[in-house]
Amino acid sequence: MKETLKKVGLFGIGLWALTEDKINELSKELIDSGEMNKEEGRKFVKEVIEEQRKQTEEIEKKINAKVQETFKRAEVVKKDDLKALKEQMQQLQDKLDELISGEKEEIKATKEETKKEQE
Repeated sequence: MKETLKKVGLFGIGLWALTEDKINELSKELIDSGEMNKEEGRKFVKEVIEEQRKQTEEIEKKINAKVQETFKRAEVVKKDDLKALKEQMQQLQDKLDELISGEKEEIKATKEETKKEQE
């Protein structure tokens, strides 16, 4: 039984990294050694796989949180922010082009008017 507890204790350390095959293998060893019956073995496998899923989800959440924190500290621009900035720049460029075009027409009209006055 001590060996079983030792193995189960090691599960807690790296449960998320174990494959289902390894979990089934351990269960079979425990059943073969008489430390648990087949029904307990099935229940054990089911519980270990569920715990593994929970640990994997928890690790993923922690990794995602750290990545987000790192991006915030590094002041990295997000894709959506960059897209919004590009749209604003395009709007400004369009407005600038409109103003320049209007000024050119105004200058042209002024030149024509001056030319007519001189004639």
